[in-house]
Amino acid sequence: MSDFDVIVVGAGLAGNTAAYLMAKAGLGVLVIERSETIGGKNVTGGRMYSHSLEKIFPDFAKEAPLGRRIIKERISMLTADSATTFEYAAEKLGEQGKATYAVLRAEFDPWLAGKAEEAGAEYVTGIRVDEVLVKDGKVCGVIAGGDEMTADVVLLADGVNSLLAQQLGMKKELHPTQVAVGVKEVIKIGKQKINDRFGVADGDGVAWLFAGDTTGGSIGGGFIYTNQDSLSVGIVTTIAEIGRNDIAPRDMVERLKAHPIVQPLIKDGEVVEYAAHLVTEGGYDMIPTLYRDNVLVAGDAAAFVMNLGFTIRGMDLCIESGRLAAETIIKAKEAGDYSAKTLSQYKTALDNSFIMKDMMHFRKMPKFIENHRIFTQYPALADKIMSDLFIMYGQEPVKFKKKAMAAVKDVGLMNLLKDGMSAMGAM
Repeated sequence: MSDFDVIVVGAGLAGNTAAYLMAKAGLGVLVIERSETIGGKNVTGGRMYSHSLEKIFPDFAKEAPLGRRIIKERISMLTADSATTFEYAAEKLGEQGKATYAVLRAEFDPWLAGKAEEAGAEYVTGIRVDEVLVKDGKVCGVIAGGDEMTADVVLLADGVNSLLAQQLGMKKELHPTQVAVGVKEVIKIGKQKINDRFGVADGDGVAWLFAGDTTGGSIGGGFIYTNQDSLSVGIVTTIAEIGRNDIAPRDMVERLKAHPIVQPLIKDGEVVEYAAHLVTEGGYDMIPTLYRDNVLVAGDAAAFVMNLGFTIRGMDLCIESGRLAAETIIKAKEAGDYSAKTLSQYKTALDNSFIMKDMMHFRKMPKFIENHRIFTQYPALADKIMSDLFIMYGQEPVKFKKKAMAAVKDVGLMNLLKDGMSAMGAM
């Protein structure tokens, strides 16, 4: 007889969600987390699309430790001394069921884990799972801290670089083009300064993405998310791009902070957190094998992250995958059958969910974002066009068409058309 019905490896969003639902259904659940504290290694930038969690906790926003509700979306293309910024602001961005929130995972994850513990799940922290236990060709538990712990099924939710999924042959070793490094600081500046500097009221906030100068033209970008009294400020750049120029990822953060449009926003702020984290970038084409006898893969370990350029999604996908994994395991428990045939219901459920539909829809986006012109020539093009429009000093007037064509010359009209077609194809 097994020690537990289920062992969950990883106390992130997918693992905690699954643990809550399975414990609530009466299963014996053990969650093993390598960090000393829940959320200690989960440093997402970041924002949460609320719809997935509202299926489980309809009123979670009333009690969960969240940052501000995002009601303004901004995207800036940066040169060294300019920013061409697009903003969309609407109260409907914050409607229940559609709202997104800034999230500090070190605060949010313990809340979600607490719900799972209240439901009956057991947690062990500060222990790394070294190996998945396999006997007679079947997964039957894990080896952690030198001890064997057995279970009828194991849920791998152990993050981007899931060595356990690799051990089982379910996931290939990560390729540098498929993974990025995110570096983030949390800068405390106070609620009123956020309100004043970002033009929002208490509880409302901004999600702001940056492309161009902050990464020195390398593939990647910067971000700012408004927490209640602090800002999450950071960058993401693909591993393959590191070394392309002489700007290290940590220096990209400083470059963003020093930019003329960003520096006033963080003035007099205090850095209270610094962290780095791997982020999947490959989209649909890097999704691993998701099930086999007695084991499932969910969350970041399953590559459920999408970088769409105009927004980055992952938390809602991870939560939904945790829910679907839990529902599959609960059915398997009822049937007394944890074979791959039974657990394949997880993949079927995923295929019918927004996760696979969205990831398939945006399958070409990772390839499109690999275009260096997005991070070098297009910010300069936007700067040229905007400066010609708005700077007046008594100069001879020139038709806008002529100005625009002169600005496009550096990119090339054919490149512009080709990139436009690629963008439409990716979206």
